[in-house]
Amino acid sequence: MHDRLLMVGGMVRDRLLGVPSQDVDLIAIASPDELLAAGFRLVEAKSSPNIFFRFHNDLGKVEITRLDSHDDLAMDLSRRDFTANAIAMTLQGAIEDPLGGRDDIKKKRLRLCSPASFSDDPTRIFRAFRFECEGWRLDAEAEAAISSRPWSDALSRLPMERFSQEMLKALSKQSPSRFFRRMLELKVGGNLLPEIFTMPQVPAGPLQHHPEGDLFEHSMLTLERMSALTPDVKARFCALFHDLGKLATDQELYPKHHGHEEAGADAATQFCTRLRLPSSLQRGLRAACALHGKANRWDELRDSTKIKLALGAIKGGIEEFLPLLVESDFKVGMKGWEETLKVAAMNAAQLGIDPAVLSEPGLPPEKVQQMIMQRRVEVLREVGKGKSKSPLSPL
Repeated sequence: MHDRLLMVGGMVRDRLLGVPSQDVDLIAIASPDELLAAGFRLVEAKSSPNIFFRFHNDLGKVEITRLDSHDDLAMDLSRRDFTANAIAMTLQGAIEDPLGGRDDIKKKRLRLCSPASFSDDPTRIFRAFRFECEGWRLDAEAEAAISSRPWSDALSRLPMERFSQEMLKALSKQSPSRFFRRMLELKVGGNLLPEIFTMPQVPAGPLQHHPEGDLFEHSMLTLERMSALTPDVKARFCALFHDLGKLATDQELYPKHHGHEEAGADAATQFCTRLRLPSSLQRGLRAACALHGKANRWDELRDSTKIKLALGAIKGGIEEFLPLLVESDFKVGMKGWEETLKVAAMNAAQLGIDPAVLSEPGLPPEKVQQMIMQRRVEVLREVGKGKSKSPLSPL
């Protein structure tokens, strides 16, 4: 069957660009029985052609689109999204490019395979925005196709996961803020992510602290700074929406946002649930919203407050990048964060507390916690003074 297999889509695009391809996308001119016999299983789709799927230990995820004959190839390619993704290549390297996608790859241009490409699958709009985060650009006709009609009704009929997957993929790219800037510029996705469309009307804070002006620009700048510091998607996601609570501020209180940390933590669960995001992102965003305000004042905090902040960061799974969020948001550092984290993670035995003391009859649980916290503060201060007998002496 090898002579009836063709590479297609992103696999060919990446080969022509000289970059590694994550997935294996193939076209097979074969019968369903042949593919089933080769270990593939049929995956039926509502809005796109059915595919045959198999996981290969060496190749990873392998997807095959089945055609009855080679005569159907041009039609299959024309149903794809962009011409750069509509090139087929035989296993011997011969290229079939009926739509002229090779020139578009050279120019990193996103040109539609057909005028109905976005109407056939509106999620392709966000896929285009995601590509633009890697330096691609929509051509004028594709932009006009987006601007030519409202998309809210069509997008509302699609599973939310399809939008969220594109958003998260965009957050992993070189310039993720472009995804959200293009949503605003081309006025698409307001019913899926209304927060982004509300942000420009909300002041980020007093101008002496936020000369960038509105919450959208502040959020984009924070995302861009975080993206320069780490490729971690959760860190970038939390940077983007760390001020989610400012959207709940009464307009009469502008430009200040007292209590926005708690408001953001409260809103994070519903926000992430609506977007069908993983629980780790939900937990991380709650913590980022709740803790970033105190973290921005790190040098002013008491030792016990620093330890509580570290405990909250550990619980939220943001301990690795909270200092990066502070740097991206407030342009300050968190000296001593690693030491504080280690102290916060220590149990009573590691802190050198006699177990008999904690197990005294009638000792209230809150008293136990107070004793552990007091000892943590002592250890942290010992570390700060450089005492060698500290339990953290290897630091």
